[in-house]
Amino acid sequence: MVVLWEDTRTMEHYETTATAGTPEGVGLTFLTLAHSLRERVDRHMTATAGLSLSRTKVLQVLAGHGPLHQAELATALGQAPRSVTQILEGLERLGLVTRTGHPEDRRRKTVELTDAGRATLAAAEEAGRRVLRRFFGSLTPQELTGLDALLALVANGLADDGTG
Repeated sequence: MVVLWEDTRTMEHYETTATAGTPEGVGLTFLTLAHSLRERVDRHMTATAGLSLSRTKVLQVLAGHGPLHQAELATALGQAPRSVTQILEGLERLGLVTRTGHPEDRRRKTVELTDAGRATLAAAEEAGRRVLRRFFGSLTPQELTGLDALLALVANGLADDGTG
């Protein structure tokens, strides 16, 4: 095992093993980096705008689709309705969404983004962009294009993969 680099703030080690340069080795490096980058974006968004990535995603879906029933929102997010309900309760307490009951079915709630939710979403998205610019901004346009093309190949492989 050879340490490629060390993040002294989080004490994370990024390592290479005998599988370096192989599909599984590159895949493991990618997973490690993706996890670390996601955590950093999440921490910065939460510290700056008070909104985690998971809460941001909920607000993004509502901003893109307009008001949705909770079950539709859960489907759009690919999450269990119970998980979405817990997130929505927190967002509602913060005044970022409203939930209104269906006149004929008390269990069915429609969720809508508030003006405060739109403003907070914009701040969270900008905080996330700042972190991404910090990490990817040093790449040349050619490197960004190459990386984007490689990631598209991986994404296509995921879309074609029947293992789920």
